[in-house]
Amino acid sequence: MAVCARLCGVGQSRRCRRRQRHNQQDQGSDSDMDEEEEERIVGKGRFDAGACGGPERGVAATAGPSDACEYGSGRVNTGGFLDRTSTGPPHPQSLAELPPELLVEIFSLLPGTTLSNVALVCKKFRQLLKTETIWRRRCIEEFGMREDLRKVEARGVTSQDLYVKLLYPYRHILGLWQPDIGPYGGLLNVVVDGLFIIGWMYLPPHDPRVEDPMRRRPLFQIHMMESNKATVECMYGHKGPHKGDIQTVKKDEFSTKCNQTDHHRMPGGRQEEFRTWLEEEWGRTLEEIFHEHMQELILMKFIYTSQYDNCLTYRRIYLPPAKPSDLLQPGLFKGTYGSHGLEIVMLSFHGMSARATKLTGDPNVPAGQLTLDVNLCRPVVLPDLEQQCNIEELSRLVMGVHEEVQREQEQKENGTSATGRCAAEGACGGSSAAEEMESDHGACSDSCDSSHSSRSNPETQPFVLPMGVMARNEEYPRTCRKCFYGTGLIAGHGFTSPERTPGLFVLFDKDRFGFIWLELKSFSLYSRLTDNLPHAHAPDLERFEAMLRNMQSWTS
Repeated sequence: MAVCARLCGVGQSRRCRRRQRHNQQDQGSDSDMDEEEEERIVGKGRFDAGACGGPERGVAATAGPSDACEYGSGRVNTGGFLDRTSTGPPHPQSLAELPPELLVEIFSLLPGTTLSNVALVCKKFRQLLKTETIWRRRCIEEFGMREDLRKVEARGVTSQDLYVKLLYPYRHILGLWQPDIGPYGGLLNVVVDGLFIIGWMYLPPHDPRVEDPMRRRPLFQIHMMESNKATVECMYGHKGPHKGDIQTVKKDEFSTKCNQTDHHRMPGGRQEEFRTWLEEEWGRTLEEIFHEHMQELILMKFIYTSQYDNCLTYRRIYLPPAKPSDLLQPGLFKGTYGSHGLEIVMLSFHGMSARATKLTGDPNVPAGQLTLDVNLCRPVVLPDLEQQCNIEELSRLVMGVHEEVQREQEQKENGTSATGRCAAEGACGGSSAAEEMESDHGACSDSCDSSHSSRSNPETQPFVLPMGVMARNEEYPRTCRKCFYGTGLIAGHGFTSPERTPGLFVLFDKDRFGFIWLELKSFSLYSRLTDNLPHAHAPDLERFEAMLRNMQSWTS
């Protein structure tokens, strides 16, 4: 505060005190003026830093509308606030005349992308932009670095070099990405870690432990360890870091390239590579997997994914935005998919529906496809536990809703107008179409409102899977909050003959839900991915919805 007061003319600096003593000697009896009159006179010559965004914002209340700093012209407009006959210190007429300390404070508030233009203004600005305080603040505010900066500075790397040579050039690859690996997809998270930018491939837990934490494997890193410039290294394989490259293809897309693919090979050949991959991917050996069809799927995935040698293209994905009306917090979830193991889906809400989109997929339903579509206007009331054990009873409830939904869709496809229905029903003594539509809308709103209110006052009910429904994870919750009608996407190998089949969406709690595939007599349990994922939020809802539409075309 003392420094700011001296810079802004608030209070008495040493120069002010010398001037006051000099005036007292010349004026004699004038030194007896009261402090209130002195404060009024000194206040006429103050430079109001608060009006320019400085620390002393309380002083800005005394300034008029014309007392703001005109940064565009590089001059300070003090209007009637400046008394040129004052005997006070000279007042700055441009930004360049401001004290260095105040300029550093102003520059540190600017986005790092604009500082290169500031350096072109004059030599003084260029010299001031070498101040570490400016770049340290940019690293913290733009990239979340705080504790990491201490490690960086301990290695002798300046915050300016870190920002200019590493963070700024590669800022566009931070966040979440989906690799183009055919139907399998994936989830890549690129983060800043000290002197490194690391691309972590996120892998689901070993099947069927859906509530275990995600596994991570580094695919590439960019660092400033060995030289005063950024170095890209491939981390794929088992021989340590080696030369790699990163290329920006277009906006929201980049590709990686390994320049030493021999580092991916193992001494024992493809057989040893497969065994190592299988242990990492599935946590078991091939001999421990007795199902022949499952062995074929695993071998097929290894052959397909290993051919890329970490030379991949990535497309940006965003986390779904949340709204207060959502049934639960949207986000990423791990789910069981039978012989295909665990896969990652993105749960998002769109009006009166909840949708789960695959981030990782399989040869039947590839990544990017809409795996679950839940109608939140179609709640299903579960019977007692004894009847829940009967698959026929559950099928009767769900299929009843399914047939009703299909009838409504057929009426829309046939183009039956509300006027025509009104006339027909009027002749038969039925209710009008308008009344029916209003009734349906009211029922939908009531059901959705009741489901949303359960978030603040959740009511649980007993839940058990029907006999004959297969669940890879038997440790599913035995109570649930809500159930809704929905459809799940199934298809033949190679995504042939895809169709949406009816099922039951079961909300267990804020971090878990399930889906019963009636036709497959199978149950999938989903658990929330709780990892911290910075730089992954969508700028707006439109960008997120556009991304979802594009994802289906990426892997179709």
